[in-house]
Amino acid sequence: MSKIKKAILTGGGRATRLYPITTTINKHLLPLANKPMIFHAIEKVVEAGVEEIFINTNPGETELQKYIGDGGRWGIKIKFFEQTGGPQGIAHVVKEAEKFIGDDPFIFYLSDNIVLGSVKEMVKEFEDKNYDCMLALSQVSDPSRFGVPQFDEQGNLVDVIEKPTNPSNNFAVTGIYLYGPKIFFKAFDNIEKSERGEYEISSIHSYFLKNNYQVGYKEITGWWKDTGLANDLLVANKLLLNQIDSSQFTVHSSKIDDVQILGKVKVGSGVRFGSGVKLVGPVIIGENCVLENCEVGPFVTLSSGCEVRYAKIKDSIILENCVIDCDLKITESLIGRGVKIVKKSGEGDNGQRMIIGDKTVLEL
Repeated sequence: MSKIKKAILTGGGRATRLYPITTTINKHLLPLANKPMIFHAIEKVVEAGVEEIFINTNPGETELQKYIGDGGRWGIKIKFFEQTGGPQGIAHVVKEAEKFIGDDPFIFYLSDNIVLGSVKEMVKEFEDKNYDCMLALSQVSDPSRFGVPQFDEQGNLVDVIEKPTNPSNNFAVTGIYLYGPKIFFKAFDNIEKSERGEYEISSIHSYFLKNNYQVGYKEITGWWKDTGLANDLLVANKLLLNQIDSSQFTVHSSKIDDVQILGKVKVGSGVRFGSGVKLVGPVIIGENCVLENCEVGPFVTLSSGCEVRYAKIKDSIILENCVIDCDLKITESLIGRGVKIVKKSGEGDNGQRMIIGDKTVLEL
């Protein structure tokens, strides 16, 4: 049985790289495989044995709490806390949760990190080897965006450098961290803000390594993604859809006989189908959608309340209550809540790539 019973998850930040979508929705609520992104993080830590989760929020946040609730749906307890004093770095998020963590070991999980594999093995190794800290590493194409581990000639981990100009290797420290009792907060009291005015998580790990703490690491051999960009979200959505077991693709619609279905398809309750509908899995259709004379998929998630007519959609995430009513090819698109795309005039055979904010109306 795991000794780690507590976790801190991130729920704040402005996610400016995902504007305009995130001007009106918390990034952590964006759907991946038709489930809020942060739900995937919650499920990972619960699977690893966590019983209490503490989620940081932006000041005045209410939507996150409404969607997540008190943790009852996962059989755990969830509490929320505001990060005071404005954004001061990832390490500062943990410091703000000190009153919840106390003297217990814990997981710190950045909720916009998507991992296909389980973190149970990482937790087990952390506990079996009695590490003070354990980091998850992944090979990336551009390590200069991340904290990068530094190794000596013997291959020992000796330091972590935040966003180096010339990385010494192609590993990144991912947003999944394990910490033993008390040590994080001692380290925090001994670091200073970086040049960009933030308390860097890499400074914490560097402090550990330079003061003879036992820091382990494990490479994520499966798939990991930091969903900082729109394309990252689309890739994560695609991989998560691929991973879902066929038994989870269920159809809750009475009028499905006239629909052409290829592959794994999940249809929510209250969905209405007109004639001429083709679904190419993997596809998830949320509740109370309307589809007519259209082709949806592969790798598409339609959130609840969407209407699609005459369009062909693939490799896309469509949020709630969108209306797409025109002869249009849509691909690799992230479309916000309440968007309307309707036909005005003219014809075109080229697919459209879109990143569209909430409540936009387009006439094409």
